[in-house]
Amino acid sequence: MSILGLKKKQPKTFKVKASTMDAEMEFSCEVKWKGKDLFDLVCRTIGLRETWFFGLRYTVKDTYAWLKPDKQVLDQEVPKDSPITFHFLAKFFPEKVEDELVQEITQHLFFLQVKKQILDEEIFCSPEASVLLASYAVQAKYGDYDPNFHKPGFLAQDELLPKRVLMQYQMTPDMWEEKITAWYAEHRNITRDEAEMEYLKIAQDLEMYGVSYFSITQNKRDTELLLGVDAQGLHIYSPNNKLSPNKSFPWSGIRNISYSEKEFTIKPLDKKKEVFKFYSSQLRVNKLILQLCIGNHDLFMRRRKVDSIEVQQMKAQAKEEKARKKVERQILAREKQMREEAERAKEEMERRLFQLQDEARMANEALLRSEETADLLAEKAQIAEEEAKLLAHKAAEAEQDRQRLEVTALKTKEEKRLMEQKMREAESLAVKLVEQSERRLKEADHLKQDLNEAKDAERRAKQKLLEITKPTYPLIAAYSSPPPPTGPESPDMTVDMGGSIRMDFKDSDMKRLSMEIERERLEYMEKSKHLQDQLKELKSEIESLKLEEQQQAGLYSLRSYAEPPYIPHSNRNSAYMAQMAFYEEV
Repeated sequence: MSILGLKKKQPKTFKVKASTMDAEMEFSCEVKWKGKDLFDLVCRTIGLRETWFFGLRYTVKDTYAWLKPDKQVLDQEVPKDSPITFHFLAKFFPEKVEDELVQEITQHLFFLQVKKQILDEEIFCSPEASVLLASYAVQAKYGDYDPNFHKPGFLAQDELLPKRVLMQYQMTPDMWEEKITAWYAEHRNITRDEAEMEYLKIAQDLEMYGVSYFSITQNKRDTELLLGVDAQGLHIYSPNNKLSPNKSFPWSGIRNISYSEKEFTIKPLDKKKEVFKFYSSQLRVNKLILQLCIGNHDLFMRRRKVDSIEVQQMKAQAKEEKARKKVERQILAREKQMREEAERAKEEMERRLFQLQDEARMANEALLRSEETADLLAEKAQIAEEEAKLLAHKAAEAEQDRQRLEVTALKTKEEKRLMEQKMREAESLAVKLVEQSERRLKEADHLKQDLNEAKDAERRAKQKLLEITKPTYPLIAAYSSPPPPTGPESPDMTVDMGGSIRMDFKDSDMKRLSMEIERERLEYMEKSKHLQDQLKELKSEIESLKLEEQQQAGLYSLRSYAEPPYIPHSNRNSAYMAQMAFYEEV
């Protein structure tokens, strides 16, 4: 059996990988599928109904192209790899995002694509606008700001600002995060779709938003220009300035656009205006420009007509969906608030429970301590009772001691009175003795004076006697008369010489007077010594009484009762000196 003529079977399907901005999908497609079949499959898979904004883009050599809906996929210049890779992206941009974008999935896809273009610097954005857009992006991703959860550094792994902005200022990542967080904290209670819509509202006012740029030349001399195609029309830019167009052709003012090979012709609606021509170097790029011009012009005309029934239904459904979600958010917010309140109440109850447990534990510890304290107090009370009995006994003894001291004090007072009386008597006796001593001294002085006068008179008499008796001495010797008697028994001698001189010489009287004076002096000395002994005895008695009072009660001072006897200053003698020694000791 021959196998010649058998044909190799062709595969009936091919693999496709479609990537959106946040997901990747793989499909098995039939060979006969057109671009529209694959595009619809992707839209159904992600739940997109606003399909007119999007397309499947693929890369061809050094440029890109969009999959044509009315031509088979494999008949187009798609990559021959398996699976074939397509990027599901926005091909056309709305004029006003808040009016034209209905579905949340549409808003989300636009948000992701515009955000990537800003971060890749395909759309120029000022630093201030970049920070504000970043804050809405953070709100869309993380929800409401919570300082307890969103700690410093929580944005370290997120790409939020263009590199050009980061390099323009000498700021650390922490400083940029602080600026973004300051705006982010003000977006509280904004949902994810609302935050993404606010992001798009700010982004649509940027000069490069939604513009597709192509290199062109205005004439055959190759003057380089840039052609910008967006939802408003066509714009001509200088190569180094993509922000401000040199010339613009709005869709409402264009009558026709045509190209022949590399030449494009823009015919204004006003026939008086000059026709604008430009040239593109590649045929593939020319076809892409034409597709974008046709699609943007169709959408421009469509916006100015009444919405189709499909769009009206979508908007009504979107409105109902937003209202439903708003109610759900309100209910969720109430539930969240109630849950937070319940959690706070639970935490409060737990805290209160812990507090009560602590209080109970402390109360038990206090009870144990109080029991221990009660036992200790009982023991102390017993000790105090014993001490009270002992103190009562001591008080009774003290009372007895006090009574004894009172009796002793009375005795001491009596003794002190007697001592004072004795002191007064001693003082009066001393005064009398001093007076007697003074009198005796005066008498002794008189006697001494009389004795001296008598001795002088005797001496003078003897002298005169010698003078008288000297011439008659030999006669007397011749007669050998005996000498005159001397001694106490000798009679008084009287010499009468011519009756002019007479003298009585009494030596015994002088001796007797001297003996009496000496006797009185000795008596005075004995009395003075006796007085000193009495004073010393009185001082010792006073000292013993003073010591006894200090030991028993300490209530009396003997110093006030130890006043010395008064003796006149002019009559100080040995007795007075003894009294002064007594005063110094007291």
